[in-house]
Amino acid sequence: MQNKFTIGLDYGTDSVRALVVNTQTGENVGTAVHYYERWKKGLFCDASISQFRQHPLDYVEGLEAAVKGALAGLSDEVKQNVVGISVDTTGSTPVAVDANGVPLALLPEFAENPNGMFILWKDHTANAEAEEINNLAHHWDVDYTKYVGGIYSSEWYWAKILRTLRVDTKVQEKAFSWVEHCDWISALLTGNTNPLTFKRSRCAAGHKALWHEEFEGLPSEEFLTKLDPLLCGLRDRLFRNTYTSDEAMGTISEEWATKLGVPSDVKIGVGAFDCHMGAVGAEIEPYDFVRVMGTSTCDMLIAPNEEIGHLLIKGICGQVDGSIIPNMLGMEAGQSAYGDYYAWFQRIITEPVRSLLGDAAAEELSQKLIPYLSEQASQLPITENDIVATDWINGRRTPDANHTLKASFMGLGLGTDAVKIFKMIVEATAYGSKAIVDRFIQEGVPIKQVIAIGGVAKKSPFVMQTLSDVLNMPIKVASSDQACALGAAMNASVAAGIHATLADAQKAMGSGFDANYTPRPEAVEVYKSLYEKYQKLGKFTENNA
Repeated sequence: MQNKFTIGLDYGTDSVRALVVNTQTGENVGTAVHYYERWKKGLFCDASISQFRQHPLDYVEGLEAAVKGALAGLSDEVKQNVVGISVDTTGSTPVAVDANGVPLALLPEFAENPNGMFILWKDHTANAEAEEINNLAHHWDVDYTKYVGGIYSSEWYWAKILRTLRVDTKVQEKAFSWVEHCDWISALLTGNTNPLTFKRSRCAAGHKALWHEEFEGLPSEEFLTKLDPLLCGLRDRLFRNTYTSDEAMGTISEEWATKLGVPSDVKIGVGAFDCHMGAVGAEIEPYDFVRVMGTSTCDMLIAPNEEIGHLLIKGICGQVDGSIIPNMLGMEAGQSAYGDYYAWFQRIITEPVRSLLGDAAAEELSQKLIPYLSEQASQLPITENDIVATDWINGRRTPDANHTLKASFMGLGLGTDAVKIFKMIVEATAYGSKAIVDRFIQEGVPIKQVIAIGGVAKKSPFVMQTLSDVLNMPIKVASSDQACALGAAMNASVAAGIHATLADAQKAMGSGFDANYTPRPEAVEVYKSLYEKYQKLGKFTENNA
């Protein structure tokens, strides 16, 4: 059989990467990364008010550059045998679109308007709107939050839409519909961006937009209008049905086939969020706890519907049939900051250097700092008197979303140096992870094993060993350093008809595992005590916020 290839497109927070994969062997034959030019300059963002926006041109330019880069240097035989492309993105990252499905920021009058751009997952400007959604849902005859852990988040679809409509009358007047990033890129590739007709992602809709078959789709018109009359009529301009990511959204348009240099019959899969496709790429099986560890974390589990489908798991980011693997209940949790926490501390140190000594000195320090701190911190003893922090530097995603929370620190003194603070931060992120694991177990969802993917998992043995010690569980790390893109390529292979199921695709295309971390008994015991301090600090912080 002639080799066939699929392309996984992984849109992260800072960049998009494309991965060309042999569907028979799993070999990665080409890859490229494109960093968003406008995002890199900090445009349209204001961290002081948690506003994070990305211009659609960054995504479109990245699409073309990454795919062309991944195909560059490959033989014509490979290019002519590309059969599918699937997309994963961060989320919830919605955008207002006109009746043709064009993001408003691509229209001249909105080109510089952040409210016409994609509202990135970590944008928390809609905290108040999320609280309103929760208050109304918890007093409505149907609790629309029951399948998303009972708490709606400001990181999600409806909160962001409502906030934007309230603060920008021009967007309010022009926005016909709203589209998630993963849906829009997939639709763009097919040439059909009509928001009323293209297929919407089950993953995105179920976890972030309160979609469920029990509700006959999205929350009722009555609920949305009661929430705010600005939402009146929007439900009919959104969607009723959703689709799993092993399905094809359509065939690539002639325009994009020409631009990318791929055949005109390439199938475009239904999109999904990066972490869900990352779990596929990590070869997830029932009751695996897959940690996608990057700027934030997403924690993925799957289980047979007949075994735990009756549960309503409190405080997570949703339970959705088919959001990861078709016919399996997909569950999501995570932390709003992981790598971002380390990067924050790095900036605390490097930015004064930039001001005093210039960019070159700051960049050199930036490259060396985290590896140095990690090496030094790994040599410190672990004692019950160690300083403790919470992990809520960008609010709390799970368990029990609360994005108004801030990080807190306990026990700092004149003897506290940068290495000890870094160790404290790494431990804080591990404690937050344990809180998530404990919640799943308390809610009746067993965890069979822990699998880690993502940049942090691949680059930092110190972080991973600390996590293993705090969880008191072994952790294995997927070999692929592009597991999300690999999962997208696996989904594309099913959408294109090469593999019958995702299980078949995982078996043929999986990368295996190349690192294992085992808890150290002496550290485990000390961390039990420190974790209790973390919990007490968290309660104090939350009660006095």
